[in-house]
Amino acid sequence: MKKSILIIATTLTVVGGIALAQNSNNSNQTKNKMDKVKEVNSYVHFLGAPSKGKILMVASSPTVSKQTQWPIGFWAAELTHPLRVFQEAGYEVEIVSTAGGKLEMDGYSNPTDASGYSAHDIISLGYMQKPDFNKMLENTKKLTEVKQNDYAAIFLVGGQGPMYTFKGNTDLQKLFASFYEAGKPSAAVCHSATILLETKTTNGELLVKGKTWTGFANSEEEFADKAVGMKIQPYRIEDEANKISGTTFKVAAPFSSYAIQDGNLITGQQQNSGAAAAEMVVELLTK
Repeated sequence: MKKSILIIATTLTVVGGIALAQNSNNSNQTKNKMDKVKEVNSYVHFLGAPSKGKILMVASSPTVSKQTQWPIGFWAAELTHPLRVFQEAGYEVEIVSTAGGKLEMDGYSNPTDASGYSAHDIISLGYMQKPDFNKMLENTKKLTEVKQNDYAAIFLVGGQGPMYTFKGNTDLQKLFASFYEAGKPSAAVCHSATILLETKTTNGELLVKGKTWTGFANSEEEFADKAVGMKIQPYRIEDEANKISGTTFKVAAPFSSYAIQDGNLITGQQQNSGAAAAEMVVELLTK
């Protein structure tokens, strides 16, 4: 299959694209920020045009990290940024989860969090003010309640939760493999790529055999660990991927926008890669 790699270098306010919020009483800055939020709210609304198809997004249900004891779930930008791409391209989106029910975003990914870790994520902030978006998160179906035939593509949302709820999840592995073997765009971003360490096709081989793919990098794990002063994840995707023979795991500069398409498998490195991966999904669907 033809392989193509997309690398998009983004200008980040700080390394990692996770700039801390700056305290400022400058009314002009506040006004500019709210204007941007209004712009996003306007940009992401449904225009009433007929849907081109339906895309399934799968997120982690809320859980608790055994490493940090934090409540964890999905990473906001890894849901909202791809969602924006899909909706603007004219696709309907359904969000399901590992256990069903209400979804919760990782605290550090919430642009209103006191830490200021994701304070510049205007897209997520805009979505959080939309009733239809909040309704999508309120009561999701469990992933076992959906069928591959009803969707044009699958997109796995990352975050801290997938390292526990996607790991060893045979139902999710089978669902993802069914999309892949049906020739449909099958995407995973950031820590959701952990599923590719285990997912096998019906011939019993790992789906990533002979593939080039990406996921959260060791350099990014190091950055996150130092930022909070502890080891956050129970294992590292890059380390585990490098133990697999017959596959190629690649990463770009830390927190740059980096996505890889290899056939109908699409992977993104981290939270700044979700939109790039979603654009690859849309491009494949268009073809």
